[in-house]
Amino acid sequence: MLGKLGNVLIPVADLDQAIAFYGLPVKFRDGDRFAALDGGGVTVALAGPAEQVTDTAAPSYKVDDVARAVRELSARGGEVVRAPEEGPHETRAVLRDPSGNVFVLYAPL
Repeated sequence: MLGKLGNVLIPVADLDQAIAFYGLPVKFRDGDRFAALDGGGVTVALAGPAEQVTDTAAPSYKVDDVARAVRELSARGGEVVRAPEEGPHETRAVLRDPSGNVFVLYAPL
């Protein structure tokens, strides 16, 4: 059901400060909204205030169809925190697993 782990999403207050702090190579940046850093096998995704979908760090899983994945995981006990929505680069949703852990599902536009 879940796709591959696409990134670990980390909400940050200041993108420049966070990029400097983590010190990882920048793979992609969208102004002050978002930066993808090369974490050596997994992307560290820094979300500035305009792109924050969670209050805490969360794994993000790439799926083929976000709405379908939300339906299937909800049927297995997942709780929808944020329903599927279109962002500037992807469709995404936020869920909580039965143990209370938050995670993100996404599919590129």
